[in-house]
This record gives sequence, structure tokens and C-alpha cells, in this order.
Amino acid sequence: QVRLLESGGGSVQAGGSLTLSCETSGHTYRRNCMGWFRQAPGKEREGVATIYSGAGTTDYADSVKGRFTLSNTENTVYLHMNSLKPEDTAMYYCAADLEGRYGGTRFKGCEFTYWGQGTQVTVSS
Repeated sequence: QVRLLESGGGSVQAGGSLTLSCETSGHTYRRNCMGWFRQAPGKEREGVATIYSGAGTTDYADSVKGRFTLSNTENTVYLHMNSLKPEDTAMYYCAADLEGRYGGTRFKGCEFTYWGQGTQVTVSS
């Protein structure tokens, strides 16, 4: 069974930094992409960042470009968040686009079908 486990959330002041981690396990399918999404209270879930497994390239939502970066090891994806703003406050979710799995949430050309439980990020002004 595919499992995504996020960690690293917390509370910081505006301008601060956090790094979120997403450890993947339990799958034998090739990962096309790994991504991060977020959902603030009363708002829809939105895509934040994606890393394309084949090329290792990344793409970001306009709202976080220049402030957030992705990195990864074989089984863990990291979201490095700098210059955090109060509007970055949300539950952050890790997601996986696995080969042969369809019908998921589309973002930056990927289709995410597996999700973690989320980790809360709170940025105070």
C-alpha cells in the first residue's frame, strides 16, 4: 500500500523558514511526479510545487516562486520554504503521481492520486 508521510510543519513568524518532508513507502510503481499542495481554512486546495521524477526538474505556483524550493532523495521529497508570509498558513499535503494511476488532481502536467495526511504550517505576522 502506498504511503506518504509528511513532517516538519509548525509555527513561525513572517519572514521565517520551514522545511517539510514527505517520505514515501509501500509502492512498486514508478513515480512520475511528486508534489505539494496546501489548503487554507475556507479555501480550495491549491498546488504549490512539483518535481518531475524523470528529469528532476521542478515547477512552482506563482505565489511561491522565489521563496519555496524542492529537493529530493530516493524516497523523500523536501519543500524548503523561505520568506514565509501569513498567507502561506495552511495544511500542506504531499502527493504522488504514480505511473498507471489516473483520475487524480491535476497540477503542472501531473495527475496526483495518492496523498498524505498533511502537516500544518502557521505563519504569524
